[in-house]
Amino acid sequence: MGDDLLHGHQLEKRDENQMLTGLKNSARAIGLVKALAKYDALWPLEMVGVPKPALWTAKLLLGKKHSGRPGERLADALTAMGPTYIKLGQALSVRADLVGEEVAKDLSRLQDKLPPFGFDKVRETIETELEGQLAELFPVFDKDSIAAASIAQVHFAETPDGDLVAVKVLRPDVEEHFNKDVALFFWMAAVMEYWFPALRRLRLVDVVVTFKDWVQVEMDLRLEASAASELAENCQNDSGFRVPKVFWQYVAKSVLVTERIQGMRLDDLPAMREAGLDPDKVLEHASSIFFLQVFRDGFFHADMHPGNVFVDDTGTIIPVDFGIMGRVDYPTRIFLADMLIGFLQRDYRKVADAHFDMGVVPPYKSRDAFMQALRAIGEPLLDRPLNEISVARLLAHLFQTTDDFDMETQPDLLLLQKTMLVAEGVGRKLNPSVNMWILAQPLIEEWMYANRGPEARVKQAAMALYSRLEKLPVMMDRLELLLDEQLAQTGQHSGRASGRTASGRFEGSRLNDLSRDGEARNGMRKRWTVVGVLVGALATALTMTMLNQ
Repeated sequence: MGDDLLHGHQLEKRDENQMLTGLKNSARAIGLVKALAKYDALWPLEMVGVPKPALWTAKLLLGKKHSGRPGERLADALTAMGPTYIKLGQALSVRADLVGEEVAKDLSRLQDKLPPFGFDKVRETIETELEGQLAELFPVFDKDSIAAASIAQVHFAETPDGDLVAVKVLRPDVEEHFNKDVALFFWMAAVMEYWFPALRRLRLVDVVVTFKDWVQVEMDLRLEASAASELAENCQNDSGFRVPKVFWQYVAKSVLVTERIQGMRLDDLPAMREAGLDPDKVLEHASSIFFLQVFRDGFFHADMHPGNVFVDDTGTIIPVDFGIMGRVDYPTRIFLADMLIGFLQRDYRKVADAHFDMGVVPPYKSRDAFMQALRAIGEPLLDRPLNEISVARLLAHLFQTTDDFDMETQPDLLLLQKTMLVAEGVGRKLNPSVNMWILAQPLIEEWMYANRGPEARVKQAAMALYSRLEKLPVMMDRLELLLDEQLAQTGQHSGRASGRTASGRFEGSRLNDLSRDGEARNGMRKRWTVVGVLVGALATALTMTMLNQ
């Protein structure tokens, strides 16, 4: 009885907490509606199914008339609503399949800039995180920040050893505010998917999960330091590219210290020419570096806007800010290469085969129908002058076909598409008549041959076979155990059936001899059975591996 009462009390308490959470989120949602109405940016709520009369009422009571495209008005509203919403806008800028291409383009221009927070908070954070006095840690420290964004801000300083450094400090309480905002996003996504089943195809909860994962990495500066270190290791032999040094003794969750770099922005044409650099050469080198990061390493800088990429007087490219990085595993890189080459060659069968072989499109969908959809995407974009072909736009159109063919959205590919879009924009600013992907074509062909040519296919088949061979000892042990059990059961049955003479007495010596002979035969049979099964498995594995190649 007591347990029932306790359980009932716990359920009642849980329901009460859920009700309070719902009330709090409802109140915060009303605040969100007010903020959107103020900038005449209520249209996203209409898009997700909120009744129009409610939105008209909100606009009438709270709204103001603002000029600009819908995406521009939304960007202004998100900027006014604070750091989490700025990051939300940046995340939505890669989801043209959700918000439309024009809005995604407007959101991609969202400036992640906020007024700097006070120096007292900067000092407090550094001294707490690094467990020392600021004056001892950094004898020279510039109180004025050189950059202030939604997550952190940066100050110039000098270490006791005389190293010139950039000190990145997380905003106070940013994680607490972020967690509250994300809890609201989860609640709203779940409510909308519940009340409007048609919205489930948009996977709104999954969108929030992806957004949360991205930003949480940015709020741990140790992870950013790790990303910078990994990128530096991958590219250590790439001439003309350098990642700033990380000073690990000054790294903590809320503080990151890196080498201070000198250089000009990647899109600063006058400065490049004044330094005697050829912008076309810089563009060619930048496109090669980006290609190598994506296809060779599968780990790329995913926030390569011009403010995050610099060029020094020697033409060396130096990236900064490693909070947003993308990963592409090897099978996906092969898939991407096959897909891009297929598109550029207008071989839509090859592109369709790549999608089905990778499992991106489920097998129950029509391959011919998908090929037709690919042609509808490719022809308008590829039937342009070479310098106007946009691979990023091609991918964006491809991702918009996901609903029709039940394709799963892959966040890292969306991040790659956004990064490509930014890179193409910078490339066109450096030289509008040059296509950066054509500049990287020799590398593309070399990589494709190395990874998709005859020798590569044989090597991949051998590696796949070797991987299976490594598992053979475990397979043999399991097979022997299984056969031991089977033979033991057979032996017990045989003993019960024929272990006595006609007189009913055991013939011990004869039985022992027969038992030994039986064990020998069983052992031989077992070994040959194991060998036969393994040879068959190896033959099957080798055949399947070669066919897949």
